[in-house]
Amino acid sequence: MACVNLMTAHRTSLAPLLTRMRDREPGLAASFLGGAVAAGLGFASFAALLMVLWVSSPYPDNGPGGALHVAAALWLLAHGVELVRTDTLSGAPMPVGVTPLLLLALPVWRVYRAARDAVDAPADADGPPPVPARTVWTGVVLGYLGVGGGVALYCSGGELRPEWIWVTVCLPLVAAGAAAAGVWSAYGHPREPVLSVLVVLPGPVRRLMFGEDARARVGTAVRATGAAMAVLFGGGALLLGVSLVWHGGVARASFLQLTEGWTGRFAVLLLGISLIPNAAVWAASYALGPGFFLGAGHVVHPFVSDPAPLLPPFPLLAAVPDAGAGTPLNSASGLVPVAAGVTAGWFVARGAVRWPAPDAPAPVRWSAVRTAGVMLLTATLCAAAFALLADLAGGPLGVSALARFGPVWWQAGGAAGAWTAAFGMPVALIARAWRLWGRRRRGGEIPTQAAGAGGNSGSGKEQGETRGKETAEGKDPGQDREPGRSKGKAPAQPEQPVPGTAGTAEEELYDVLPAEDPFAPDWHDDLARASRWAALRDAAAPPDLPAPSGTPPAESHPDPAAPPPVTPEPEPPDAPR
Repeated sequence: MACVNLMTAHRTSLAPLLTRMRDREPGLAASFLGGAVAAGLGFASFAALLMVLWVSSPYPDNGPGGALHVAAALWLLAHGVELVRTDTLSGAPMPVGVTPLLLLALPVWRVYRAARDAVDAPADADGPPPVPARTVWTGVVLGYLGVGGGVALYCSGGELRPEWIWVTVCLPLVAAGAAAAGVWSAYGHPREPVLSVLVVLPGPVRRLMFGEDARARVGTAVRATGAAMAVLFGGGALLLGVSLVWHGGVARASFLQLTEGWTGRFAVLLLGISLIPNAAVWAASYALGPGFFLGAGHVVHPFVSDPAPLLPPFPLLAAVPDAGAGTPLNSASGLVPVAAGVTAGWFVARGAVRWPAPDAPAPVRWSAVRTAGVMLLTATLCAAAFALLADLAGGPLGVSALARFGPVWWQAGGAAGAWTAAFGMPVALIARAWRLWGRRRRGGEIPTQAAGAGGNSGSGKEQGETRGKETAEGKDPGQDREPGRSKGKAPAQPEQPVPGTAGTAEEELYDVLPAEDPFAPDWHDDLARASRWAALRDAAAPPDLPAPSGTPPAESHPDPAAPPPVTPEPEPPDAPR
C-alpha cells in the first residue's frame, strides 16, 4: 500500500511537467524540423515543375529519374552552387555557374519563414516565452543543411553534378543568412546585433564615422543604400525593357528558333523569366560604365559593344546593343546612376535634418562633416551590395568563349560606390542647408550636434557630477538653478520649456544636454547666493504684526550673512521683580 501511495504521489507531482512538455515542443527539435521542411518544400517545388514539363514533353530523353536529377541540380544552382555538365559533344566537362536570381528568392524565403515561425513569439504577455535566438538559428540551419546535403549526394550521380567546394560554401551561407534574418525579424528588428558588428572597426574610425549616435547614422545609411539600390535595379530593368522593345523582332525570332513545341517554348519562357533579374543587374552595370562580358575578351559598355560572334540565340541576348562604337543614346544610360546618387543624397539629408513632430522636442541635426561621413558610408554600402549582386548574376557557361558572362564584381561595385559618392555628396549637403533654411524660416531652431565626439559642451555627465557634489554638501541641487522657487514652497507657475533646448525626452534619446552659457553670471558664488536668499526671504515674509504680550516673537528664517543672535543670561531666582 505504501508503495502504491508513493507511486501515486510521484505521478501527481510529474503531471504539471508532463503537461507543459506536451503543450510545447522542444525549441531545438522544432527548429530542426522547420529547417528540414523548408528545404524539402523548396526541392519539391522544383521537382513538381520539372515533372510537369517531362510528362508534357513529346520527346522525353530520360525517365523520371533524369527529371528529378535536373530538379536537384536546379535547386542547388539556385543557392549559387556551380554545376558541371558531363554530357558534352567533346566529352570534356563544362561548368555552369550563372545563378538565376529569381530562383534564389525561393530558398531564401523558405528559410526566412521557417526561422521566423520557429521563434514562436507569444501573442499575449501570459504566453510562453519565445524560443532563444541561438536555438532557433542552430536548429533551422542544421535541418536545412541536412536535407541539402542529401540532395547534393543524389545530384552527384546525374549529368549535372555539383562542385563540392561550392556546396560547402554556398549552402551554409544562404541558410545561415536567411535564418539570421528570420530570427532578427521575429524579435522585432533589434538594432543591437547590427550595431555590434561595428566593434570590429578600429576605435578612431568608429568614432569618426559614427560617433555617439551610431544607431541613427547606420539606420540612415542603410535606408539610403536601399533606396539607391532600388533605383539602380529599377533603372536597369527599364533599360532592359526599352532595349527588348527596340530589338523586338530579333527577340521574337530567337524565341521561335530555339524550339518548336509548346512545352519547349514554355520551358524557355520560364528560363527567361528567371533570368530577368540577372539581365537587370547586367543593364545597371552597363549604365555604371564597366559593362559586362559576353564571352571571354568580349566586353559591352556604353562606349563600345563587342559581343561574342557565335552566341546561341536567346531572347534576353537580343537586348544587347549592336556591335560597334557607342552613340549618345547609349551614353544617356548614365542617367540611371545619377538618379541613384541623387536619391541616396536626399535620404541622407533627411536623416541629417529631421522635421520635428507636433508637440515634440526639436531633433538634433548633424553638422556638414557628419553628413559627409554618413554619405561616404552610404557609398561604401552601395559598392558592397552591388558587387555581391554582380557576382551572383554572372559566371561561366562553358569553356573557351563561354567561360565569362556577366559583370566583373569589383569593377561594378567600385563604379556604384563612386557614382553614389560623386552625385550624392553635393545633393546631401545642399539639401541639408535647404532644410535648415526652411526650418529657420518657420521660426524654429534645431540644436546642432558637434562634429567631434558626438555631443555639445556641458554634457550630461558633467552636470550629473555637479548635482552629485551639491547633494553631498547637503544642498538642494535645484535651489541655485531656480531663482524663482523658495525653500519648502511650490512654484507659483509651472516652468515653461525654453524654445530651442532639449527636454527630458530628447535627453533620453540622444544622451546630450544643452550647453550652458559661458558668459552667464556665476550662480555658485557665495555673495550671489546670500543676496538671493535675502531677496527670497524678504519677498516671502508676511507683513510685521504687533505680537501679543507674553508671546515670544515668531521664529524667522536665519540669515546666513547676519551674525549669530546673542542669548541673554537667565536672571537669578532671588532678583526683585
